[in-house]
Amino acid sequence: MFQIGKTLVSEEILENDFTCNLNACKGACCVAGDAGAPVTDKESQKLEEVYEKVKPYMRKEGIQAIEAQGKFVTSSFDDDELETPLVNNKECAYVNFNEQGIALCSIEAAYRDQKIDFKKPISCALYPIRIQKLSSFEAVNYDKWDICSPACSLGKELQTPVYKFTKDSLIEKFGEDWYKELEEVATHYAEFKNRT
Repeated sequence: MFQIGKTLVSEEILENDFTCNLNACKGACCVAGDAGAPVTDKESQKLEEVYEKVKPYMRKEGIQAIEAQGKFVTSSFDDDELETPLVNNKECAYVNFNEQGIALCSIEAAYRDQKIDFKKPISCALYPIRIQKLSSFEAVNYDKWDICSPACSLGKELQTPVYKFTKDSLIEKFGEDWYKELEEVATHYAEFKNRT
């Protein structure tokens, strides 16, 4: 790990390649797992604000889940964490499926149609990076999940490391200066690896 400001960054985001391949995985990260997407306090307020405009993009199952559970829920693993609700303990309530069966985000669909100014939770945009709050730092880690093996293969083919694939989202989360420092670290890290 290396430190940038108040973050501890895993070398794995430099070493591993990744590019989402929705045609292969069908958006499995929005469906698999046992919890919804992590949501910040600020994002929970945004979900309250934008819900009525997102609702037309949603499936009836998702709407029912939100009406029963709320627009966000407290994590069953950590009382201090919020997350999106699930439909029958499976897919995120905000998921819709296209004709090819690919899971797509209703929030992002509303954003793309310029109905709202909120794209989606930053945890979704950053994936496969996961942020973990520590006492005085945030850990920036690579979350390796077997359902994303098509993304790893495509990333390797395109030679796109995780930190480049998530560039816009990392800048949104930590800022331009932070990302420039990360790029410098990546350059030095690559030079070091080539020497050893």
